[in-house]
Parts: sequence; structure tokens; C-alpha cells
Amino acid sequence: MILKVNIIDKAISSLKQRGSNSKVTLLDAGGKKFTQKDAKRLSKLKHLILIAGHYEGIDYRVHQKIADEVFSIGDYVLTGGEIPAMVITDAAVRLIPGVLEKPEATEFESFSQATNYKLPATLLEYPQYTRPEEYRDWKVPKVLLSGNHKEIEKYRYEKAIERTKKARPDLLRRSP
Repeated sequence: MILKVNIIDKAISSLKQRGSNSKVTLLDAGGKKFTQKDAKRLSKLKHLILIAGHYEGIDYRVHQKIADEVFSIGDYVLTGGEIPAMVITDAAVRLIPGVLEKPEATEFESFSQATNYKLPATLLEYPQYTRPEEYRDWKVPKVLLSGNHKEIEKYRYEKAIERTKKARPDLLRRSP
């Protein structure tokens, strides 16, 4: 079953009347891959409408005439667009000031850019540790316990690069 263009158009038109400057985003496996940069941009919008398809898909005229943009959350197919809608909503909403308790919580993480080393936005976040300092014979790296903030920052930068090389080398090839 393919969702009908006229039904979607009527629903979107009704929603647009309630919110000026609405942005309409369709979730589709064939869309542009959703990124942290997109999440940041969407977090600044006043009114976002997400179209989450189901079944076999959506009449292609929705892509052409109704949606302002089309996103995919990865190179795979799901049974519906509900989960991608949740992913996009969570990624964007957590970037709205005041949503997270600590504003700096979104600065030092994968795909963000905020250190003295000016990490490329495509690096993964450095590894993080908590107590106990030693569990079995697995230890927190000594530099993190040193109190030397300059050395800790250097360590984090090096580990971010190391982690990215190992898990996502494709990101380093895209770095500026």
C-alpha cells in the first residue's frame, strides 16, 4: 500500500495553517543521510513537520511537491518512518537551549566541534571513564587522573583521532 498524496497534502496544509514558516521533512530510505549538522539546523526551527511513511511508501509527488527536504537515517530499510522520526526529533531537540540540564553537554561529543584543538566535526568523541579507577585489572588512564588539563585535552584529542581511525576511517577522509 502506498500512502496517497491527497491525504498527506490535506494533513500538511492543516498543520501549516497553525505554524508559520513550517519546514516539511519527509523520512525516506532514499533521502539525504541525516547528520549532526542537520540536527543543529533543525533545532533552530520554530515549526518542523515530519512525514513518516509506512507500508510500501509514499506517492512520489509528496517528495516532489510537499516536502522541503527528504532524510534517511542510514543505508537500510525499516518498516516505517516512525523510528527515523524519533531519531531526528531526539537529535534536534537535545540541541535546543534549555532541553539538557548542562548547556555544554552537547559541545564535547562525537560530531561536534569544541576544544582548543578545533577538532573536525567528523571526529568521534574521545573515550570516557568513571569510578572505580580500577576494576579487575582494567585501569583508567593515568593522564585523566593527573589534574593536568592541558595534558588531558591533548590525550582526548589523540584518542578521538585514534578511535575515529579504528571505527570510522571514512570520517577522517572527509575532515577539512
